[in-house]
Amino acid sequence: MEAYSQDLRTRVVQACDAGTETQQEVARRFGVSTAWIRKLLKRRRETGLIDPLPRGRGPQPKISGQRLEKLQALVEENPDATLDELRYRMRLKCVKSTVYLALVRLGLSYKKSRSMPPSNTVRMSSKPAATGVAVRNG
Repeated sequence: MEAYSQDLRTRVVQACDAGTETQQEVARRFGVSTAWIRKLLKRRRETGLIDPLPRGRGPQPKISGQRLEKLQALVEENPDATLDELRYRMRLKCVKSTVYLALVRLGLSYKKSRSMPPSNTVRMSSKPAATGVAVRNG
């Protein structure tokens, strides 16, 4: 979800400062919530700013820098290693998806090569299965 524009923020604050309308009326006129207006005014009161807050970037990757290089070296040594094996060899306390995401960041594929051709899936019957409850005669 995008942050509201600076222009909208300025107009809402000016309308609230004018004092001719309640916050509910200002919210209705500009199509925003009264809770957002309260937060905007509180932020201006506390910091003097009405700019949107910076977006969070999430936690730092557990496997980065030298660990990422070590992971790449391990994969080059043993390309058939499973995620669990790679995690064990690197002595990481993390879930398998963390190792997988590190491989994605390295641009490495985790798909194993097939030793046999893929199996064919064929329809076993040309007639659809009957629906309902099976009744036993006799």
